Amino acid sequence: MKQSIILTISLFFFLILSVQGQTQQDSLDIKQVALDYIESQHNVAPKQFERAAHPRMVKRTFWTNKKTGKEYLRETFTDAMILLAETYNQDNDKFPENPKKEIIILDVFDKVASVKLIADNWIDYMHIVKLNDKWQLVNVLWQFNDSKEH
Repeated sequence: MKQSIILTISLFFFLILSVQGQTQQDSLDIKQVALDYIESQHNVAPKQFERAAHPRMVKRTFWTNKKTGKEYLRETFTDAMILLAETYNQDNDKFPENPKKEIIILDVFDKVASVKLIADNWIDYMHIVKLNDKWQLVNVLWQFNDSKEH
């Protein structure tokens, strides 16, 4: 009796994981999206960013009005990020020689993933979705390491 219960529970978990679990290729693809996102800025590579992001991606952070001291939500969209990737590091002086890019997959469930990117001066929390067999960045919430910089 005890063995049949254990076998039933094991089979149940195996079925759930096989239906909703991520594959090794999914993990590699999700990490590549995060790498393309950050490396597009390192490498002045707008096409690399376009490869990673969904056209309707939104990047958000809090910002502080210097006169009033009030915080507000600041948003950037895919088109502005493509321009940033094209212009931000043109003089190769915005990042250290070996920039930090630690990628932690926080969770994957079927076709959605949450990822944390730890860069030199900030962190990004990302939502990545699998549409038509391609993982794409759809949301970014970021903050400088020192929130006073906002």
